[in-house]
Amino acid sequence: MNAVVKPEKKLIKLLDVGCGPNKKADSVGVDIIDFPGVDVVHDLRKGPWPFEDNSVEMSSCSHFLEHLTNFNEKWERVLFFNELYRITVPGGKCDLVLPHWASQRYYGDPTHKEPFSEFSFYYLDKNWRAQQAPHTDIAHNPNGYTCHWNCQWGYSMHSDLLVRNQEYQTFAMRFWKEACQDMVVSMTATKD
Repeated sequence: MNAVVKPEKKLIKLLDVGCGPNKKADSVGVDIIDFPGVDVVHDLRKGPWPFEDNSVEMSSCSHFLEHLTNFNEKWERVLFFNELYRITVPGGKCDLVLPHWASQRYYGDPTHKEPFSEFSFYYLDKNWRAQQAPHTDIAHNPNGYTCHWNCQWGYSMHSDLLVRNQEYQTFAMRFWKEACQDMVVSMTATKD
C-alpha cells in the first residue's frame, strides 16, 4: 500500500498586517486597499482571515490597531487578536507599533477610532483573563477572546526627552501629553 504524503504547509516568514503602500521587504503584505505591493487584499475587521492555522512565523503591524474599535457589536480588536493568534505558529511573534493615546499621532488623524491603552494587553493573556476578566473570554462571551499572547511593551519618547534622565522621563510619561509618541509591543503566541 502506498502512503499518501500531504504537501508540507508553506510557512509565511513575515506577514505585514495592514501594510498599506509601504510593505516591509521580504514580507507578505495584507491590507484592505489594493495598494501597489499588497499581496493579499482583505478587510482585517472580518474573519476568518485568508491564512491557514499556524502558518505565520512572524508578523508586523505598524499603525493599524488604532483604526479598529472595541465598542461596536463586532468587537473588531478582539477579532484581530484572535485571528492573528490562530494563524501564528506556537512561539511565533508579532511586533506592534501604535500611536500613544496622548500623542498627536493618535488624536491628529481623523480615521483613528479609539485610543489603545497599555491595560488592554492584559486581556490577551488567557490566564489573566480567567482570573480578572472571565466575561471577556470565549468561554463566557460568544464574541470573546480565544487567544493567549504573552505581551511586553514600551514607548518611543518625544525626542526632547531622550536627553533627560530616567526619573525625568518616567515623570513625563506619567503626567505629560506628547511625552510618549508610540507604544511598541512585542507579543509571543503561547499555544497550550
